[in-house]
Amino acid sequence: MPQIISHHEGRFLSLREIDDWEFSTRPNASGVVGIFAFTTDRQVILIEQYRRPVESRVLEICAGLIGDEQDFENESIIDCANRELVEETGYTAGKISPLLSSPTSAGMTDEMTHFFLAENCVKTDEGGGIGGEDISTHLVNLEDLVSFMQAKEQAGVLVDFKIHACLGAIQLLGAGN
Repeated sequence: MPQIISHHEGRFLSLREIDDWEFSTRPNASGVVGIFAFTTDRQVILIEQYRRPVESRVLEICAGLIGDEQDFENESIIDCANRELVEETGYTAGKISPLLSSPTSAGMTDEMTHFFLAENCVKTDEGGGIGGEDISTHLVNLEDLVSFMQAKEQAGVLVDFKIHACLGAIQLLGAGN
């Protein structure tokens, strides 16, 4: 059994080492959910927020940590996905299905991201995030998504790879038809 060395324990991240390999872990979460969402009229729901580590606004799918708050420490993965969608965007899914699960960044963290496809979403709440999050919501027609992302990049907004990963998974799996 490999020896785990703990180098630093923060509130949200820890730096650990196994067999001479340093990596980060989240002491207060069991994983991440990511939600690729469509409205009832098939518009893609994306969010945009400032991310301190990259010092930039980032265009993303809705996402959140699983079990990171005491009130939600025993929450199921799909319940977390539904909650995060409402908290960040104000939309509630008519149907939500698992899309894929994958290591977030296998060389840097032990974290797993569980992606969901949310369909027939309707506006039921304000959204915008919680606890100081300043999240903007964008509704984009699927056929305009590439040009929308390019325009955001030209304006200095970073585009998160999870958008592309979900689009690829939807196409490969034939999901969301």
